[in-house]
Amino acid sequence: MNLDWSPEDKAFAADHAALLERELTEDIRDAGRHATSVYPDHEASMAWQLKLNAAGLAAPHWPVEHGGKEWSVAQHYLYANEKAKAGAPSLSPMGIHMVAHVIAAFGTPEQKDYFLPRILTGEVFFCQGYSEPNAGSDLAALQMSAISDGEDFILNGSKIWTTHAQEANWIFCLVRTSSEGRKQQGITFILVPMDRDGITVRPLTMLSGETVQNQVFFDDARVAKANVIGEVDEGWRVAKYLLEFERGGSAYSAGLRIRAQAIEKHALAQMRGDRPYHEHGDFAQRLARAMIRIDVLEVLELKLLSSAGRGQSVGAMSSLMKIMGTELAQHLTELALEIAGPSGSVFQPHPTRPGADIPDYQAPEDGYVSGETWQAIAPLQYLNERAGSIYAGSNEVQRNILAKAVLGL
Repeated sequence: MNLDWSPEDKAFAADHAALLERELTEDIRDAGRHATSVYPDHEASMAWQLKLNAAGLAAPHWPVEHGGKEWSVAQHYLYANEKAKAGAPSLSPMGIHMVAHVIAAFGTPEQKDYFLPRILTGEVFFCQGYSEPNAGSDLAALQMSAISDGEDFILNGSKIWTTHAQEANWIFCLVRTSSEGRKQQGITFILVPMDRDGITVRPLTMLSGETVQNQVFFDDARVAKANVIGEVDEGWRVAKYLLEFERGGSAYSAGLRIRAQAIEKHALAQMRGDRPYHEHGDFAQRLARAMIRIDVLEVLELKLLSSAGRGQSVGAMSSLMKIMGTELAQHLTELALEIAGPSGSVFQPHPTRPGADIPDYQAPEDGYVSGETWQAIAPLQYLNERAGSIYAGSNEVQRNILAKAVLGL
């Protein structure tokens, strides 16, 4: 694999850097740079999606026939890298990065024609209904029921840790349509409008104080069978396909490198004396090791993207990307919190751009901030990233998948 950028690749990166510079408003850029988790300010993220869609860049990773780009692996990487460098906020992944791939692969022509264009514009905004109070990493243990009633299913049960349920107008759900056979059987993948009678959303307050996550209750909620993706009782295959994109469908390394470079910059500013910061104890060594791990992750991601570009399934290797990406992100928040010092122990979200409301928080009337904005962001990012090794299937489960599928254990 040749990792040297061609003149054409360099020109591509420069063109898209210039485009990002033109299109990123100060408010949108601020939301990206001052985000406290992987989920930026919702309104700014949606405003950015509209701008990207107008430029044909909301979903370059999609199949071309649905609005994607015929880009090389290198171009996809370079675009992700330029977005990270520009401080652009991320887009909510549940629609564009997750369920859209399932609809494109398993949906009917009518489902593709309706949902895919509307996902691009944000008119259809999805949340994910996978986990339940008693079915998290063991997702096949889910019990939310879908009982057949003519042309509809009647849904009863609840989903938990549902990101952006308070903003979403659709939810994609795994439901149990049969209890026969193995627990992976009898599961159906279905799209549900959030405005149905019997659907209630209850916000959950996270460690960071934000209410990005929710529990969603279904009490005799009715949904058309026409909204099933794939076949009834065969949703487990669809769900596994989607999880490949949730776990490893996008590059971690570009964003992680930007974060590591920011930590280096702040560390240099915090150090005193004439010695270079790499001579100050083992902090510099730990940061250097993190940067090396990011380099390794980048090479693995490029190999994975290359395979995906040839039409090959990323399969179990998405688990490896998920493990490395989330654990590196957690480690970087630990380093950032350490270098933030005492100011990093203060809960002060007011100078930041949280991903959701923080109930009952009262900002100081004078807007006082202990330290700088990056020091206020550090503890919130640290708290948010604790979930990284749990969501999309815990990293312990991912290691079991690799042991079985790759090592044959």
